[in-house]
Amino acid sequence: MARGPRYRVPRKRRMEGKTNYYRRYTMLKSGRDVRLVVRISNKHVVVQFIKFSPKADKTLVGVSSKTLFKFGWRGYPNNTPAVYLVGLIAGLKARKLGVSYAVPDIGLHRPVEGSRVFAAIKGCLDAGIKVPVSDEVLPSEDRICGKHIADYAKMLQSADEELFKSRFSRVLSTGLNILELPKHFNEVKENIVKMLS
Repeated sequence: MARGPRYRVPRKRRMEGKTNYYRRYTMLKSGRDVRLVVRISNKHVVVQFIKFSPKADKTLVGVSSKTLFKFGWRGYPNNTPAVYLVGLIAGLKARKLGVSYAVPDIGLHRPVEGSRVFAAIKGCLDAGIKVPVSDEVLPSEDRICGKHIADYAKMLQSADEELFKSRFSRVLSTGLNILELPKHFNEVKENIVKMLS
């Protein structure tokens, strides 16, 4: 551990690995006061629109992946299609509140091309929110609808039935045929757009 008269103890959220204050400061210097915050855990996803205020930030919209089940989602709550749908819900709700532009804030997640963080941003873009992001980093339509998951499940089912059942047991217990995930995704997306537009 660093010592000496000039050593400064980092802020609590930085020590916990939750906030990069330098990145946050550069976002605030942009002059845009609404951030699109995406946080992904091992089980869930949270997408928020947060307005900056000198006293305390104000959350305008906050959507968790638990919300997806209200729209009929039966898949995993934190895979790429689910993250996209959470971003879509948050974007549609934010648009109703008059939000038209947001600065992306992915926190301490690494910006990997086509990752789940960018799937959430793509959902907000499709909802009509302008977010400054390059098209190159957004996931493809096949990844967003879950075609890659269905293809993997099909390959696994033909290679090892037992492994297929154990790997997708949670989804199969909900009654969803994982091979039809893209179709299920499109149905849930239509429900979301119909109910929130």
